[in-house]
Parts: sequence; C-alpha cells; structure tokens
Amino acid sequence: MTSKTVVAVSGALVVTAYAALLAVNALVLDPLAAVPGKSLSEIYATVEAMGNSVAQDVVGVLVTAGIGFALAVASAFIGLSDRYSTHVIAVMHLGLVALGALATFQSGFFLGMDVADSFGVSGGAHGMGAAVLYGTSLAALVAIPAVLFLTMVQTLRRARAAA
Repeated sequence: MTSKTVVAVSGALVVTAYAALLAVNALVLDPLAAVPGKSLSEIYATVEAMGNSVAQDVVGVLVTAGIGFALAVASAFIGLSDRYSTHVIAVMHLGLVALGALATFQSGFFLGMDVADSFGVSGGAHGMGAAVLYGTSLAALVAIPAVLFLTMVQTLRRARAAA
C-alpha cells in the first residue's frame, strides 16, 4: 500500500469520524447535557409536544454530517489521482476537518434550538462534544501551514541535492 493510499484512506476515516461525532453530539450528547435528568426519549417527546419536529432536526443534522462524509470520500478519490502528492491529500482532509467547525456550529441549531425553546435553557453548546470538535478543527487549521511548511523544506532540500 502506498503512502498516498494510506493518507487518503486515513484522512477520509478521520473526516468520517468527525462527521459521526458531530451527529452524535448534536442529536444525543448535547440534548442530554442541556436537560440533565431527562432521558433522550423524554427530551424528544417534549420537543415534539411543543410543536417542533424532531424528525426534521435529525434529517438536518444527518444531511450536514453526510455532506462531510461525501466530501471526505470525494477528497480521497480525487487525491488518489496521479496529479496530487501525499501532502496535498493531507491538506485537503485537514481543510475538511477545519471546516467542520462551521458544520458543528450550524448543526447545533437544529435540535439545539428546539430543546432550548422547549425547556427554557440556553441555545449554546451544553456538553464537551462541541468543544472536542472545535478543538479538533483548530488543530487541523494549525496543521495545514505546518504540512505546507514541511513540504516546502523537503522541496528545497531535494532541489539543493539535485543541483
């Protein structure tokens, strides 16, 4: 297995894991943290009783996570074409993880706002799941210039060695 394949598959798996955690956080962890002492089924029932649609919220979050998954797979396939180096494939996936912060923020509005309206709690993130996702996105954002810098250094070393 080539290093390009390892980076492409690993990157796709990391982005997929991020998307899965995003969905679990928005649909399970955050509602449970927002309303301690209530079960998830009780929270969902109260949200529905208040006239909101949990099904729409779930679809919204799953579409958001699904877009992340689709972009991860597309980046892996595009990256495996002969035109892209291992570093470019890594940066593509790191970029998706960094952009995941926007998806995390957006996904919190679906069920999060309905839970806030139904239970009179704040609309912000209530658990550590969002913090983990945001921190991961920040780490990816910092890693992008680091990868690009290392690529530049390797390129300069190869150029000097060839001269």
